[in-house]
Amino acid sequence: MWITPEEVLLANALWVSERANPFFILQRRKGHGKGGGITGLLVGTMDVVLDSSARVAPYRILHQTGDSQIFWSIACGSSRKEITEHWEWLETNLLQTLSIFDNDEDITTFVKGKISGIIAEENKSKAAQEDEDSGKFREAEQKMRKLFGMPGEEKLVNYYSCSYWKGRVPRQGWVYLSVNHLCFYSFLLGKEVTLVVQWTEVTRLEKNATLVFPESVRVSTRHTEHYFSMFLNINDTFKLMEQLATIAMRQLLDNEGFAADRSLPKACKTLKNVSALKRDLDARAKNERYRALFRLTPDERLDGHTDCTLWTPFAKMHIVGQLFVSNNYICFCSREEDLCQLIIPLREVSIVEKADSSSVLPCPVSISTKNKMTFLFANLKDRDFLVQRISDFLQRTPDKLWSDSHPLALSSYSGSPSPSTTPLSSSLPTPTGAAGEPSQGRHYSPSLPTATQGLLRIYQKDDPEDHGPKATKEKMKEESWNIHFFEFGRGVCMYRTSKTRELVLNGIPESLRGELWLLFSGAQNEMATHPGYYAELVEQAMGRCTLATEEIERDLHRSMPEHHAFQNEMGIAALRRVLTAYACRNPGIGYCQAMNIVTSVLLLYCTEEEAFWLLVALCERMLPDYYNTRVVGALVDQGVFEELTRECLPLLYEHMQELGVISTISLSWFLTLFLSVMPFDSAVLLVDCFFYEGIKVIFQVALAVLHANMDTLLGCTDEGEAMTILGRYLDNVVNKQTVSPPIPHLHALLTSGDEPPPEIDVFQLIKSSYDKFGSLRADVIEQMRFQQRLKVIQSLEDTAKRSVVRAIMTDSAFSIEELEELYVFFKAKHIMSCYWGASSTAAERHDPSLPYLEQYRIDLGQFCQLFGALGTWLCGTHTATLAARHFRLLDSNKDGLINFKEFVTGLSGMYHGDMTEKLKLLYKLHLPPALCPEEAESALEATQFFTDDDTQQESPFLSDLDFLVQEVTSGEEVKEAGEALGSGDAEEKKEVKDYKYYLRMWAKEKEPKIETIKDLPRMNQEQFIELCKTLYNMFSEDPLEQELYHAIATVASLLLRIGEVGKKFTNNGAKKSTDATNTQAPTPAAELPQPEKEESNGESSSGQSLVCKALAEAQQETPPQQTSDEEVKDDTSVSSYSMVSTGSLQYEDIADDTVLIGCAGDQQRRGSTLDGDWSITFEQVLASMLTELPLVDYFEKKGDIQARMAACKMQRRVERQVSSSSDHELAQLST
Repeated sequence: MWITPEEVLLANALWVSERANPFFILQRRKGHGKGGGITGLLVGTMDVVLDSSARVAPYRILHQTGDSQIFWSIACGSSRKEITEHWEWLETNLLQTLSIFDNDEDITTFVKGKISGIIAEENKSKAAQEDEDSGKFREAEQKMRKLFGMPGEEKLVNYYSCSYWKGRVPRQGWVYLSVNHLCFYSFLLGKEVTLVVQWTEVTRLEKNATLVFPESVRVSTRHTEHYFSMFLNINDTFKLMEQLATIAMRQLLDNEGFAADRSLPKACKTLKNVSALKRDLDARAKNERYRALFRLTPDERLDGHTDCTLWTPFAKMHIVGQLFVSNNYICFCSREEDLCQLIIPLREVSIVEKADSSSVLPCPVSISTKNKMTFLFANLKDRDFLVQRISDFLQRTPDKLWSDSHPLALSSYSGSPSPSTTPLSSSLPTPTGAAGEPSQGRHYSPSLPTATQGLLRIYQKDDPEDHGPKATKEKMKEESWNIHFFEFGRGVCMYRTSKTRELVLNGIPESLRGELWLLFSGAQNEMATHPGYYAELVEQAMGRCTLATEEIERDLHRSMPEHHAFQNEMGIAALRRVLTAYACRNPGIGYCQAMNIVTSVLLLYCTEEEAFWLLVALCERMLPDYYNTRVVGALVDQGVFEELTRECLPLLYEHMQELGVISTISLSWFLTLFLSVMPFDSAVLLVDCFFYEGIKVIFQVALAVLHANMDTLLGCTDEGEAMTILGRYLDNVVNKQTVSPPIPHLHALLTSGDEPPPEIDVFQLIKSSYDKFGSLRADVIEQMRFQQRLKVIQSLEDTAKRSVVRAIMTDSAFSIEELEELYVFFKAKHIMSCYWGASSTAAERHDPSLPYLEQYRIDLGQFCQLFGALGTWLCGTHTATLAARHFRLLDSNKDGLINFKEFVTGLSGMYHGDMTEKLKLLYKLHLPPALCPEEAESALEATQFFTDDDTQQESPFLSDLDFLVQEVTSGEEVKEAGEALGSGDAEEKKEVKDYKYYLRMWAKEKEPKIETIKDLPRMNQEQFIELCKTLYNMFSEDPLEQELYHAIATVASLLLRIGEVGKKFTNNGAKKSTDATNTQAPTPAAELPQPEKEESNGESSSGQSLVCKALAEAQQETPPQQTSDEEVKDDTSVSSYSMVSTGSLQYEDIADDTVLIGCAGDQQRRGSTLDGDWSITFEQVLASMLTELPLVDYFEKKGDIQARMAACKMQRRVERQVSSSSDHELAQLST
């Protein structure tokens, strides 16, 4: 690129001059290219280690004048091609102009002005596209693409200096972290190390410190491990690696590709070594931590945070912490854990003002809410800016017509209003049906009982009031919470302290459970900002018939059947509406088993809309990926639980691993939050703790259960015994403080023995879990989740690969190992299309709900690449055309995509078919739909062929024999139809049919129709010419090229004669059909006058001429592959055959040693037209091919797919070596 002219004092230090003229010098840096000796090795090593190559390009152009000792650097380039373009431009545009000047100073001034003008023009054109990255970073990105052969779509995130351990020797170099790859490059004393790892292939990523590898990062794939060490900031590097690996795993899981955040605010100044993508990822990480800490919605974006103090009226003191501001919330978290946490939605804020500052209370800000609460923050560093930002966000916050103190007022509004329903009148009671359904044709309305209260309250309102000790205990809990609300506030703006946690652990009263679940989970905020959303979803979803709704209907009556609330239509209908609405909201999840159990518990304490938003919070935030088709989140937490067991209970872990119990028991514990394995009254207390503390409570209780049964479990000898012990223990975890009538636990009824084990108080179990395992931290769990997510998703991918291979191994001749490797190549192409762009989006290509075989698909471009790398029929420049035809043949549903089975079917025919199968495939590749009309050699004749007769695809004309065959066929069909009708009447008289009859009929219908060679349509002359061109190109690189060329020429001549003979019979039938239908089909013979006596010879020579012309064109298309010696050898070998011109060639003249060549004959001959009557069959092609032994040997030869795949694996390495060494080769050519 052109650079601003800079003065250079030492022009030859570390540089080698390659070209020169009176005004300019082109130089190459030592260490790049061949030669250079020890100096070149040292310079190359220094450039890599010190990263000077990011600033010093390997090529440059200097300007000099006469005897001046001062040089000016005016251009630099990363490749010889780039610098050569600049050099040629200078020679073409400036040399003659500069020779006119007399003064050297004028020459230098003119050159500097010209180069500055070019740079200014380039900057002006790039101004609209200029990104935020610094020039140094852009150069490093270009260097990465050049070193590793990456396309322009691959974006570099950051690069770091480090050492890569190859064996026991560290190689100092640079690791480049891009969106999709981890790359490393090192050049030390002439030895080059290049490494590329796809993030989607990473199975383990960890930071460790050992004696061998001090403070290193280990990157593991399925086949190898890589160690990197000596980072300047290993923590920053490792966090970025984690983020990129997580993006890759998300891509494997649900095909969510990485999309840069375009709305990210611009940096105040361009950072030296930080890209816009790195800033984007850092902002995403901060947003995720912020949302997880305060349970906020996924669209919440952190704007900034600052240190401050908060005045707490309940403690009469200032608490030190951090203030967070985002687009919809103001949040505070104390520095000391669990001391105080606060969430203030901006929709609740009424006043933000600066209070009077004093020495005791410096820089205070007062925030007042609509429910008369005031919060005082002090010690703010930039108070004015903070108040301005909050004011800006407040102006964007829409005013709501209702407040959080009356959440049910929302449900009176429906997103799809009807004439009889308005926001005012809908809050009034309306008549309902007997089962509680609305009578106005709507599936959901605020008049439903479940729209205003939970099912438990509905069914307990008629129960007599209990005055026993349990009821008294419950009222004491309610009073404790009321006191807490008075001191700390009620609603979303409540101060959350350690006192709140104590009250939750002691059990939430049933009357407050729904309200507090909404508050602690963050569902209340989401419900508040989406009024009427649930009602809209219900109306959209109800009545639809999908796979999710079918599964929901199947599981409705299995949801807590022992509870009386779900033994009638009201509870079942409410559960149906909530689950169906969520399936409509999130089709990616739809419905998963265990969702019905959790939702039924939510409906007991919450209204329908509240239960829906709690389900949203569970599935999308608190239990991520738990309820998708492969329950990935539950499997991840199962792995985390095993790891925690190994750390906390090592003896028990080893024994349980031998029995294989942990993975069996823990899945149901996590999926249903113990609701399916523990009595309901006890498990609901764990749900209380879960909504407040998160998933760590479930881990704590699970570890406490294992610890309580450790001695008994260590004595178990098999899996069944251990599961029985744990099942009985959980069945007897009781809640002695519950006021609800006892609900029989089905699992307990089935597993109870003669002597029931002692009861375990659930409060003691929770207390024990906090005492023994309360040190678990949420951030540690998230780190362990990351490690397990890599392991689980890669394990699922391996399972998918094995399932696909098992499904198609019976239909393919490839071995299992070959199919697995082919699947890896196929999947890699699919994934590459997702992040490097394609004609169709990733969502269209990948559907996780489909069977594994159908999930990954590739388009034409990727198939052509795989065909060129793995196919056996390579035809030089004609390969892409043949691959496109092959793709159209395999694409049976015409959607522009093929799956793995179709791909393997196409390869299998080329590699493992016999000669007949291979020729059949090759024959079909030159017939519609594989052969497009656009590929025709003559557009006019091609159009005539495809439009003359739309009813027949096999031949443009119908012969008498064809009509006879059609009449006989139709007669047989009528006869068969009559027989079927008669047999149907007879069978109707039978009362009972044998089931084997139906099985036979079903098997007959499912049996695939086997295609025979007689089913193949006839081939016309145009298609035959294309076939000849393909065969010639296919043989051009074969060692027996001349023998094959001679053989195919002989076969082509024979087939032309066969077609001419067959045309005579076809013409008779064609004339009759033409007379009968009064069609006017132009006859090629009538278009050009020819002597009558040579009509047959003229026709044959016309076909011969077309074939010769096609072969000549194919010969011109084939690029020369041999060296000069080989070319001489080929010329002499060709000359050993007799060559004749097409102008005088007749069939009688074709001898055994004649090669059809030199087709540029008389242009006035009829060879320029296509014969529409000419056609041949596949049997004729096969029989003709069998007469030539070289062709038989060629098509009977088996291909080696293993060698092709090995070469394909090495291709990327070779490309990278070529990309880095191409400059060396060009340097040799230029010197």
